[in-house]
Amino acid sequence: MQEQLPKLDPSKWVSEHGETLYAYALSRLKNADSAEDAVQESLLGALRNISLFPPQGDIGPWLMGILKKKVVDRQRRGARASSDGTDPSLDKLFDEKGNWSDAARAADPLRLDSLEQAEFMEIFRRCLKGLPQNQAAVFVGREINEQTSDDLCKKLGVSSTNLWVLMHRARLRLAECIRARWVMGDA
Repeated sequence: MQEQLPKLDPSKWVSEHGETLYAYALSRLKNADSAEDAVQESLLGALRNISLFPPQGDIGPWLMGILKKKVVDRQRRGARASSDGTDPSLDKLFDEKGNWSDAARAADPLRLDSLEQAEFMEIFRRCLKGLPQNQAAVFVGREINEQTSDDLCKKLGVSSTNLWVLMHRARLRLAECIRARWVMGDA
């Protein structure tokens, strides 16, 4: 452990990694106070668990890994604290039955140049691939193949309530994945 001490100098963590950690937290939490709190919790957690730092590891990715978990925890707590557990911006996109709202259908589609559109489609394909199989099947069936709910329920052997839950989860996961990858330029 003594060989690692210069590498693990906690007094330098904020100056060397603080901006990167804060930028990441802010991009996910969309609130400066929450982002600062998440970074502080991460640094404190790292300090408490410094003995778990891998001998040949790099401190930056290790701190980022801790922060990512803190951000997810905060997002989950925020979702549970909201009245219905959903992102309010998604409420505008979908009606109470989980279908596209009239406002979403009437809105102009996202205008992207051909390069951006190709990047977006690559990100969309990666995110769709990352969904659990049943969620991907429901999303593709409803949104891409435009199958009816009844047909999908029969085909997949699920109830209409389960279909709605799978669709809701697929939309949330896709939205978060696309948002994260688009911001990070991960095409």
